[in-house]
Order: sequence, then C-alpha cells, then structure tokens
Amino acid sequence: MDIELSAEDLSFREEVRQFFSDNEYPAGEDYMTWRTQWFEKARQKGGWDVPKWPADFGGPGWTPTQHYIWEQETARASLPFDLPFGVGMLAPILMAYGNEEQQHRFLPDIRSRKVNWCQGYSEAGAGSDLANVKTKAVLSDDGTYYMVNGSKMWTTAAHMADWIFCLTRTDASGIKQKGITFLLFPMQQDGVEVKPIITLGGSHSVNSVYFTDVKVPVENRIGEEGKGWTYAKGLLQHERTGLAGLSGSLVALEKLKEQARSVTRGNGTLMDDPGYRAKVAELEIDLMAAEYTELRSLASASTGAAPGPESSILKLKGTEIQQRIQKLTVEAGGIYSAAWGSKPIGLPFARGGMGGYLASRAFTIYGGASEVQRDVIAKNVLGLKRSSK
Repeated sequence: MDIELSAEDLSFREEVRQFFSDNEYPAGEDYMTWRTQWFEKARQKGGWDVPKWPADFGGPGWTPTQHYIWEQETARASLPFDLPFGVGMLAPILMAYGNEEQQHRFLPDIRSRKVNWCQGYSEAGAGSDLANVKTKAVLSDDGTYYMVNGSKMWTTAAHMADWIFCLTRTDASGIKQKGITFLLFPMQQDGVEVKPIITLGGSHSVNSVYFTDVKVPVENRIGEEGKGWTYAKGLLQHERTGLAGLSGSLVALEKLKEQARSVTRGNGTLMDDPGYRAKVAELEIDLMAAEYTELRSLASASTGAAPGPESSILKLKGTEIQQRIQKLTVEAGGIYSAAWGSKPIGLPFARGGMGGYLASRAFTIYGGASEVQRDVIAKNVLGLKRSSK
C-alpha cells in the first residue's frame, strides 16, 4: 500500500496544523466560549466541525488520506472537549435510517453541540450479549406513544446527557435479535433516574439508568418497530472504529518512550534495557499493522461503503494496544506507581500512569468485549462456521 502523501495532501496537513495553531485555547479565557467559537470556525472551514459526516449532510467530503491526516493531527493538537455519542454515533444512524423530519429535528442541535446524548444499550443481563435487552417498550392502544420500563447499565455520560438513544424490547415472541426497537427520548423527565457508578480508576463517567413508565412519542422511533437490532449493529461498527484510538496510541507511545528515557537504569535509562525496549518495539510493530487496517477501512469508506467487520479488528487490536501502553507506563513508574491514590511521589508520570492502567481495564469490554470481536472476525472475516456440536 502506498502511503506517501501527495503535494495536495501535504498542503492539507499544513492547513490543518495552521488551523489548530491559530485556534488554540487562550489561557485564562472562558473555556465554553472558546469551545463554541472553535466549532463555529471549524464549520466555516467547510464541515471541519463534523469531519466524518458526508458532504450531503454538511461534512467536508474528504478523501481517506485526508481523514487519516486529520486523525493524526487531532491526536497531537489541543481540541475542545467533545462527546462522541451525538456527532459520531447517533448522527450516522439518523442519516441512514431516520426520516427527513427526524433529520431536520435532531441533526442541527447535534452538530452545534447544544444537546448532549448518551447511549442506552447495555443492561445488567445484556452486555456482550446485547441482543438480550429486556427494557420493555409497550405501544399505547391508540398507537401514539410507547411506555418504557427497565434499566441500562454502564451508560457513559448519562449524568450529563439531555437525550438518550435507547434499545428497547417491543416483542419477545421470536428470536431475540428481532423485536428490538430504537427510541430517542429526553433524560430530564419523570420516570428517568440516573445513579453514578464509580470505576476502578476512581472516576465517575458511567452510570446506571432506570426507567419507570417513561412516555415516548411514536415519532421518536427510528425506522421500523422491531428493526432496532439492524440499526444498532450499524452504530456499533461506527463506535468500534472510534474506540480503536490508533492516532491517540501513536502519540501515547511516543510519550511512553520519553517517560522511559527519564527513568535511570544502571548507567543508562529504561529505554536502554533490552527487555523493556523489546516490549516497546513489539508494541510499535502491532500498532503499525493496525494502522494499515485502518487505512484499508478508510479506503472502503471512501467508496460509500458502511463500516464492516474490519471495525472489529480495529476495536480488538486498538484497545489491546491502549492497555499495553498503560501497562508499560506502570512498569516504567516502578514502585512509585503504587502511590497513585495519594500525592505524587517520585517520578511525575507514575501516579497518572496507574490511574490510566486501572481505567484501561474496561477498554476491551465496552463497545463489545474482545470475545465478541473475535466471534465477529471468525464469522465475517475468516468465514468460519460454528460447530454443530
């Protein structure tokens, strides 16, 4: 595969870098004001505020190489905080399966970041086996609304969200993949309760959400009743591609090398240690291989194809690479990593390294556990069939 950048691509890269440099956050200014202005300036560049949206919906219509450049540069730049659920996950579903009224109703506020969304997928008994969702939605006798009862688990940013896109069970009579319906509804209403879950790393990002007689108008249903599993699979493929985080891992790996060079080991540094250096080299090779898979995925997307099973390869390898970077960071921190829960001691990166390592345990679980990704790869990439025994 030829990955040499053309003159046009090099010019585009410089334009991206210049935009990031010209619009860095000015220390001391109001962050939210800067954030709003940043996205507006990005929009004026021709859809840079929604880089993955198609041109028909206001996106930039970039080539695969331009997308690749953008991902590389954003990993190094200081960009405004941006939740992925609206722009990166729900929006493609609305574009593909929502009706025109829903697109006009929801996409502008998603693009402007005026409305925050969360994803109501996983449940206590429906995590990796997502098709096992039990949250029930019952259509009213007059067919104008659904009544939703049940709960969701590990709902990221539910405590910050204005709306939720939610998988619900409308029919339990057939196979579990059928009878799932995709609904949208506000979080700030009677019957919705959010309880925090504090993760191993000590942060509050995920929640339990409970629904009690939540009334959802039928016009908030995406597509047909009972076809939600089809829409959910499409969304998961977009999500898994994003969760791979390869561009971020490239930057994190370079940072890891710098940190290792700051650790004294004998007459040299930790990066001079053959055993540690071999682990870093192996990680770098795996990351390079994953990059090529990402490039092939981008090339496919440029033809109009939706994300396919290669998203499972990216998610599987990308999240494992992220975990390995965190593990090597803890190893570099040595005994000082054990003091992560108190004041920093010794090496300045050790405390954050341990916190990152603990948080990274979830990387190979959310968005579909690694076991699920291997099943998808075996079936849809390798063409293997399940044993009849």
